[in-house]
Amino acid sequence: MNLIILGAPGSGKGTQAERIIAEYKLPHISTGDIFRANIKAGTPVGVKAKGYIDKGQLVPDEVVIELVQGRLAESDCKKGYLLDGFPRTEAQAAALDKITKISTVINLDADLDKLLERITTRRICPNCNASYSTKWYGGSDCEKCSTSLVQRPDDVEATVKSRLDVYKNQTAPLIAYYTKKGMLKTVDGMQTPDEVFISVKKVLG
Repeated sequence: MNLIILGAPGSGKGTQAERIIAEYKLPHISTGDIFRANIKAGTPVGVKAKGYIDKGQLVPDEVVIELVQGRLAESDCKKGYLLDGFPRTEAQAAALDKITKISTVINLDADLDKLLERITTRRICPNCNASYSTKWYGGSDCEKCSTSLVQRPDDVEATVKSRLDVYKNQTAPLIAYYTKKGMLKTVDGMQTPDEVFISVKKVLG
């Protein structure tokens, strides 16, 4: 089962990806993780990627495709995988079609205005990565490990608006791309995480 999960920033993509890989025993192929590993290692492609990421821009297709193709060639992907964060553009999707065959594309549909509020009120534990919202959690420390919560630099309003604009302009057209191929399964991403996962399992069968 080769899956793609699509969704705007803040739509709960990361949460659902974690549940999918646990339920279906699939490796989680996240471009974000691939980028971070290469940036940390200081590889040439990692240095290139960092320059774009720091500006809130998408990494050029040729760089991303090279990284993803290498990852999909690894042995743990032979029985399936979940792609998260790739493809982001139609050009990337077309390139992916030449590399592998996708089974299903899960689209988490969400109200972008509500996502802006969801992301800007998000606070993260830098120790265990637990996530909280200032709308319902008034504490300044993580409930799980007591570490002080922080706001990610890219969760401030101006940056979030830029990320959502990038999504609308470059990534949203993928919905049409995969709908035409009959591969897209849309799930209401504004439900609770548990409700979203129940819907995801229904479309995966």
